[in-house]
Amino acid sequence: MRKTYLLSFCFLFFLQMASAQQSNIKLISVNFQQATAAQFVNDLESKSSYHFYYDPLSFDSLKVTLQVNDKSVEAILDMAFKNTDYHYAITQQQQVFLTKGRQIKTELAPGFLQAATKVQTNQTSAVADYTDEKDKKVAEATTENKIYEIGIKTNSIKSGNSILSGYIRDIKSGEAVVGASIYVANTKTGVATDNFGYFTISLPRGRHTLNIRGLGMRDTRRQIILYTDGKLNIEMQEQVNSLKEVKISADKVANVRSVELGVTRMDIKNIKQIPTAFGEADVLKVVLTLPGVTSVGEATTGFNVRGGSADENLILLDGATIYNPAHFFGFFAAFNPDIVKDIELYKSSIPEKFGGRLSSVLEITNREGNKKIFTGSAGIGLLTSRLNIEGPIVKDKTSFIFGARTTYSDWLLSLLPQAYKNSSASFNDANLDISHQINDKNNIYLSSYISNDNFRLNSDTTYAYSNKSIVLKWKHNFNTKLFSLISGGYDRYNYSITSTENPVNGYELSSNISQSNFKADFTYYLNNKHTINFGLSSILYNNNAGNYEPDGAGSLVLPQVIAQEQALESALYLGDKYDVTANLSISAGIRYNIYNYLGPQTVDSYAPNLPKQPDNVLDSTAYKSGKIINTYSAPDIRLSARYLLNDDLSLKAGYNTLHQYLHLLTNSTSISPTDVYKLSDPNVKPEYGDQVSLGIFKNAKQNTIEMSVEVYYKRIRDYLDYRSGAVLLLNEHIEQAVINDDGKAYGAEFLLKKTAGKLNGWISYTYSRTLLKQDDPNAGELINGGSWYPANWDKPNAFNFTGNYKFTHRYSISLDVAYSTGRPITLPIAQYEYAGSERVFYSDRNEYRIPDYFRSDFSINIEGNHKIHQKTHNSWTIGVYNLTGRANAYSTFFTEQGGTISGYKLSIFATPIPFINYNIRF
Repeated sequence: MRKTYLLSFCFLFFLQMASAQQSNIKLISVNFQQATAAQFVNDLESKSSYHFYYDPLSFDSLKVTLQVNDKSVEAILDMAFKNTDYHYAITQQQQVFLTKGRQIKTELAPGFLQAATKVQTNQTSAVADYTDEKDKKVAEATTENKIYEIGIKTNSIKSGNSILSGYIRDIKSGEAVVGASIYVANTKTGVATDNFGYFTISLPRGRHTLNIRGLGMRDTRRQIILYTDGKLNIEMQEQVNSLKEVKISADKVANVRSVELGVTRMDIKNIKQIPTAFGEADVLKVVLTLPGVTSVGEATTGFNVRGGSADENLILLDGATIYNPAHFFGFFAAFNPDIVKDIELYKSSIPEKFGGRLSSVLEITNREGNKKIFTGSAGIGLLTSRLNIEGPIVKDKTSFIFGARTTYSDWLLSLLPQAYKNSSASFNDANLDISHQINDKNNIYLSSYISNDNFRLNSDTTYAYSNKSIVLKWKHNFNTKLFSLISGGYDRYNYSITSTENPVNGYELSSNISQSNFKADFTYYLNNKHTINFGLSSILYNNNAGNYEPDGAGSLVLPQVIAQEQALESALYLGDKYDVTANLSISAGIRYNIYNYLGPQTVDSYAPNLPKQPDNVLDSTAYKSGKIINTYSAPDIRLSARYLLNDDLSLKAGYNTLHQYLHLLTNSTSISPTDVYKLSDPNVKPEYGDQVSLGIFKNAKQNTIEMSVEVYYKRIRDYLDYRSGAVLLLNEHIEQAVINDDGKAYGAEFLLKKTAGKLNGWISYTYSRTLLKQDDPNAGELINGGSWYPANWDKPNAFNFTGNYKFTHRYSISLDVAYSTGRPITLPIAQYEYAGSERVFYSDRNEYRIPDYFRSDFSINIEGNHKIHQKTHNSWTIGVYNLTGRANAYSTFFTEQGGTISGYKLSIFATPIPFINYNIRF
C-alpha cells in the first residue's frame, strides 16, 4: 500500500514539475521577410535564452519568411524548417544546433551508461582505443565539438610536452591534404602536413584547440586533451566558396609565420582559373605568373627563375625528374591537370633534400585517387581530349588514379598558310598512380608516367621526344617522432630527328639520357623547438649524347656514334628548423655532394693555361667501365630565418649555395629536340651558384590580403656557354666548343594577393637583371671584350595580373595580363667587303632587344548545377587567348637578297585565338 502511495506521489510530483516547466517556456513573436540565416538566428537569440551553433556555408541559401505571435523557439524552428532539408537539435543547456542534411541526437544512446560502467572497470582497454602505441587503432577526428583524448589517460595531467601526430585527409575521397596547417593559438605553435598529409607537433600536455586550414578545404578545428604521445587522424571537407566576403581568423598566416622565403604553393583550383592558349589548365603557365619567373617567349618550353637558364630548374612529378616539361611546341604543359593536386615552387629556401640544380625546384604532386568510391572526369577541347578514372581497389586502403590525354591538332595546322600545309603535330601522355596503406605505420606509393611528342613542319623531317618514369615509395612511421620515406625510381628522356624524303640521304639522329635513383629521407621531431631532417640520395646518370645512323636499307649515310658517358651523383644532408623564441625561427642545413665521372670513356688532357683546342691536346687516356675518372665534392649551405614583428608582419632572410653537374648545351633560347646534354667531366666543370635574399611579408584585411617584397642577389660561376660558331651536335670533343662564364643576377619581386571574396587573384611585378662575363684570356675567346653582357633570357621588367570574379556559384570570369621587356638579341649593324665578297658585321653579343611583350587573355567559366545527388557534373570554359591580337615577337632573323640584308620578326600568335572546353565529372 505504501508503495502505491509513493508511486502516486512521484507521478504527481513529476507531472507538476513538467507543467511548471511548460509554463516557464518563453513565448516570442517574430516577423521575417526573406531573412538570411544570420538575421534569423540573431533575432531568436536576442528574444530568448538559447544560443545557436551552425555552419554559415551550409545555410548561405536559406531565406526565411515567417510571421507568428507568442510561439516557442521550437515551434518557430518547426515552421521555418518545414519541408526543407534543415534540422535542429536542442540540449538541456539551451544550446541549439542547426544542421543541413542530417540531424544531431542530443540524448545518450541506449545502454551507454552500462557500457560506461564496464569501461571504468577496465581503464587500460578504454584508453587503448585512443592511440596507445601498443594498439593499432587511431582516433578519427570528424567533428569540431567533440573532445578527443589522446594518449594513455591519467587521473592528473603531468607537466611537460608530448607529441601529437597523424594524417589529414579529405572526408569524401580519403586523399591526403598536402600542406595543411595545424595551428594552436594558446601556444603559438604551428606545423604543416607533408606530401602525404602527415603531421607531427609537440604540445604541452592538457587541453588544446587545433585550428586546421588547407588549400581548397573548409577551415575546421579539433578539441583535444593530450595526456601522452598519441595519434589523431583528421578529416576535412572541400571548401564551397560563399559569394560573400569570408572572414579569415588570425591563425591563417602561414605565409607570414613560415621560415621559408621564395616559396609558393598553389592548388589545382587556382591553376584552373587562369586562361591559357587552348583552354586547358596549364601548370607552367601559372608558374609564369609568379614573381621572379619568366620565359623567353610564346611557344617555348621551360622557364627561367631568378636569372637562371631553363636547365637550372629541377622539375619533379611525384619524385620523378621530368626533362622536357611541355607538349606541342610549348603550348601545353606535360602534366595532366585532372591528375595534379598542387604545385610548390622553391626559388630561394630550397630544402636540403633537393640538389643538382642551380635556380629552383618545381615540385608537382599528383592526387592519390579516391579511396571510397569510383569517380572520373573527362574533357574535350579544340585540340585535346582527356580522361581520368580513379577509385578504391580496397576501400579505405588501396586506391588508383589513371589519366590520359591526346591531341588531334592536324586540322588546325591545315588552316595555316600554304607554307605549313604539309605539317603535322601530335602528343599523348598517361599517368597511373597506386597508393596502399599496409597499416597505420606503413604506406607504399607507385607513380608512373609516359609522354610522347611528334611534329613535322612542312618537310619530311620529323622531330620526336618522350619522357618515361616510374617511382616506388615506402613511407614508414617508426614512432610519433621519427618517420622515413624511402624511394627508388627510373627516368628516361629520348629525343630524335628523322628524315626520309631522299632514301639515299635518309638518317636518324637520336639521343637520350636516363637516370636510376635512390633516396632515403628522414624527419625527426626532437621537441617543439627542433625539427631535424636528414637523409641521403644517389643518382646514376647514363647519357647518350648522339647517334647518327642511316634510316632505311638504301641510305648511304655513314653512322656516327658519340661515346656514352656515366656518372654517379650522391649526397648526404642534414637540416634543423629551430624555433629560438616565439618570434624568431631559424632553418639551417648542409648538403654534401659527391660526384664521380665514370668509365668507359676516353678523356683528353690539355696543356695548362691554354685554350682547349685540338693543337693543345697533350694526351688521351682510356678508362674501363665503372672506373672513377674524376671526382668533384663540395658542401651546399642552406640557411633562412624569420622574425615576427607582429602577428601579421614578418621579416625573412636566406642564403644558399648550389652545384649543378648536368648541363644542357644549346644555341637556341629554349629547350628543343636538338639540344645536347653533357655531364661534368675533367674538362667541363660543374656550375656553382650562391644566393642571398631578403623579404618582408604582410597580411591585411583579416588575412584575406597577402603582400610581400623580396630582393635577391645571385652569383654564378662556370656557367657553360658556347663559342661563336660552335658546333654542338655530334661533337666528340664538346669541351672545345664551350667556354665557362661568370654571372650575376639580382632583382626585386613584389606580390599582392587577394584570397577571398567575389574578386580574388594576384598582381606581381619583378625587376631583375642577369649578366654574364667571359674575361679569361686562357679560354681563347673574350666575349664583348671581357665586359658584362645580358644573358639570352635577361628581361628586366615583368608584370602579371591574374584575377577571377565570381558572379554566382556557377558563373565567373577570369582575366590574365602579362607584360615583359623584350629579350636580348645580336643584330647585324654593318656591311663590308672582304676578299671579294660582302660580309656582315654584327653587334656585341646581346646588345639589342626584340620589342616588349604584352598579352591579355580572357575566359568565362560556367559550372553546372550544384545538386549533390546527380550522376554527373559538368562545366564549360570559353575564352580568347591574346585578346588584343598583339603580334609579339618570338624571334628575329635576317636574309640577304640582291646584296640587301632584311630583318624579319616571327610571331607565333598575331591574332586573337578563341577556345572552348567542355568538362564532365562522374
